Amino acid sequence: MNKILNLFFIKDLRNKVLIVLGLLVVFRIFAAVPIPGIDAEQLKNLFAGNQLLSFLNLFSGGGLSNLSIAMLGVGPYITATIIMQLLTMIFPNLKKVYYEEGAAGRAKFNRYSRYLTVPLAGLQGYGFLNLLISQNVLSSLSPLTMFGDVMIITAGTMILVWLGELISEQKIGNGISLIIFAGIVSGLPSTLRLAIADYNPAVLPGYLAFAVVSVIVIAGVVFINEGERKVPISYARRVRGNKMFGGSSSYLPLKVNQAGVIPIIFAVSILLFPQFFGQMIAIFSPSISLLVNEYVTGFLNNQLLYGASYFLLVVVFTYFYTAVTFDPAEISKNLQRSGGFIPGIRPGESTGQFLAKVMSRTTLAGALFLGIVAILPNITQAMTGLRQLSVGGAALLIVVAVALETMRQIDSQLTIREYEGIK
Repeated sequence: MNKILNLFFIKDLRNKVLIVLGLLVVFRIFAAVPIPGIDAEQLKNLFAGNQLLSFLNLFSGGGLSNLSIAMLGVGPYITATIIMQLLTMIFPNLKKVYYEEGAAGRAKFNRYSRYLTVPLAGLQGYGFLNLLISQNVLSSLSPLTMFGDVMIITAGTMILVWLGELISEQKIGNGISLIIFAGIVSGLPSTLRLAIADYNPAVLPGYLAFAVVSVIVIAGVVFINEGERKVPISYARRVRGNKMFGGSSSYLPLKVNQAGVIPIIFAVSILLFPQFFGQMIAIFSPSISLLVNEYVTGFLNNQLLYGASYFLLVVVFTYFYTAVTFDPAEISKNLQRSGGFIPGIRPGESTGQFLAKVMSRTTLAGALFLGIVAILPNITQAMTGLRQLSVGGAALLIVVAVALETMRQIDSQLTIREYEGIK
């Protein structure tokens, strides 16, 4: 409690908090300004019947459901970052920039990601507008109007990326994550208001079941998100002159949920791709586009097939993304260079194989957890029978992870100032 009070008593930290809150308010204003020509009722019906669009709406902070100038949120930037990380597997020079050049290399990597965000935002904006036109949410747009709207949407995304970087500069949380966090939290009041307005005493057991499931899910998210496998590391003793160095013991933390929420984003992108593909080919062949849309609609309406595919894709992408971000061979080399080794395991290749085996087993728990989190809305709706209330596992995962990370950064800022004698 004292640390929370110190956060507002220390002028420097208080200013940082106020700046972050001010930038988040600016973000919410952008998310509330709609583009013209919207059929609000049709838009509401579209999102009510499409869970994938509802999930993407999380990353825009409600901007997509409002069809605002920030309708894509920071989604294109997240996609660009994922693509850049995947490219490190293909291009060794890019991998060297990201992993070996330190802070300067990561800054260059982020700059490339921002460059890639621009065309991705343009393509996604064009695809969404065509989707909304086909669903009669928007009236047909002339080529010039379409171009102007796509430019506005792209500019909105880049402004949000800029706001995220300004927030990150305050060093009390990741800017992009806090923007997503603010968007999710901003939707809670309307959800609760809708649930209270539609309250029916006859379904009280459903509300109680929802409350119990919510508590269990939150506890599970915290447990898995903070869970890690500690691999013991020992360092050999080295003699330099008359002094002896090393001989200490430590551990290498392997997180259970190494991939975070990225596999869910991957899976949603794959599930959405046929729908966007159908909209894009409508330019060349309306008949093929109609056929693709019929198949996609049938697939999305089949809850069993959709849920099973979603779960499987999340599990597969969890392993895939973990393999991209966690390189056992590189970690083994770094340990060997620093004189570290795992007791009972030979340094070098054997250590890399051991770490890969341990990580594979640890990732299994994380992959199954993320798969369940992804289809949690379907599960809670089936258990409670309430469409107004559903435990959004992905939203909870993001909220908990961002809250924990922000609190860690705030705690580190307070600790530094305590060492400086500021109480």
